[in-house]
Amino acid sequence: MSYDVIVIGSGPGGYVAAIRAAQLGMKTAIIEKYASLGGTCLNVGCIPSKALLDSSEHFHNAKNHFAEHGIEAQIQLDMVQMIARKTEVVKQNVSGIDFLMKKNKIDVYHGWASFKDDHTVQVKGAQETIEISGSKIIIATGSKPAVPASFNYDKKRVITSTEALNIDQLPKRMVIIGGGVIGLELGSVFARLGTEVEVVEYLDKIIATMDQDLSKELLRVLKKLGIKFHLGHQVTGVKATSREVTVDVKKREGDETFRLKADYCLVAIGRRPYTEGLALENAGLATDEKGRIPVNEQLQTAKSHIYAIGDVVRGAMLAHKAEEEGVLVAETIAGQQPHIHYHLIPGVVYTWPEVASVGYTEQECKEKGWPYKTGKFPYKALGRARASMDTEGFVKIITNAETDEVLGVHIIGARAADLIQEATAVMEYRGSAEDIARMSHPHPTYSEAMKEAALNVDGRSIHI
Repeated sequence: MSYDVIVIGSGPGGYVAAIRAAQLGMKTAIIEKYASLGGTCLNVGCIPSKALLDSSEHFHNAKNHFAEHGIEAQIQLDMVQMIARKTEVVKQNVSGIDFLMKKNKIDVYHGWASFKDDHTVQVKGAQETIEISGSKIIIATGSKPAVPASFNYDKKRVITSTEALNIDQLPKRMVIIGGGVIGLELGSVFARLGTEVEVVEYLDKIIATMDQDLSKELLRVLKKLGIKFHLGHQVTGVKATSREVTVDVKKREGDETFRLKADYCLVAIGRRPYTEGLALENAGLATDEKGRIPVNEQLQTAKSHIYAIGDVVRGAMLAHKAEEEGVLVAETIAGQQPHIHYHLIPGVVYTWPEVASVGYTEQECKEKGWPYKTGKFPYKALGRARASMDTEGFVKIITNAETDEVLGVHIIGARAADLIQEATAVMEYRGSAEDIARMSHPHPTYSEAMKEAALNVDGRSIHI
């Protein structure tokens, strides 16, 4: 069978690329090695983790805050039901992707894809192996958790995010290696449910790539939740038995060592591109020192008719970044001239409160020597935040001191993930803090914090 476009991988980047290619009139096929479409994000990443995050927030609020609302209840945790609900959410989303493939007349192949040559892909399924050819091929195979061999990853006591999403008995203690997005999101889930959580982070701060003010505030909030942090420490060994796990820790600078014991050790030190088994060499392709497939600005590989998107190429490993790249490639193949502003792709940490950021951090502005100003507004000064008992956090806006153009927006607080899109839209059109300040924001809402922070750039906030 011959196609205009073959997409390898059905995660957010892959399935979106396939749909856009089909919309543009191209005969399209998509290959997925697992039984269900959607990739890591839908099956063992973004969607199931958000389902558990939401469930844990409900439990925590019911246990700790309902009485203040005049609601009396006996609260009991049912982890089995919580996991069952998460599984149902995943199933619904996966079935949605199945529907979209049929709607757009995209041929779906389940099996292991590998290149036979630069136009031919072999698909090894459960029953048979077939070959399909494509004029254009898009590699969208994603990433997988990075786990050093010395951590003795056994998927039982030493786990990654994949296994953590299926724990149906509440652990008493959990050690998390890594103070980044994945570790903190899952750590906050279990901490809210009652697990004693300890985080070991090599650097001196958490969420290290985000604005330092966000890092400091999130650290304070998570400590308040009960999570213990060992910053500036490294893990020297992990050993597991059938009942517990032991984690050996050493201070990064110094001789101090200690040992942590827990029911589980969650390894969350990052992810690496997943290209194993693709036989890239048969297509004349290779990976770089980090396992990524090199691409140009149009996401073309060394073979101009083969593209790569998402986690297998440079840049942030984000589902929405992969989606944008999928659209870009499909439209490029169709002869259009799309673009992506990579520094305007927002990043979000789905703890509670949520953390969201777009554009440049204050530290980056300093390093670049740019003249800048900042404006901040605390959630505790918002009527809506007080009404909802979500007063932790703030909005921080960074602008060019000479032109007032918004350079970066950094939010920690309730619904930060939704609020950040206003900032992204303003920055996409090179708007100013004054533009935000002059727009009417509905009252009472969390979005008013954006307006007030914009006003605060010039010291004009109304409510502080």
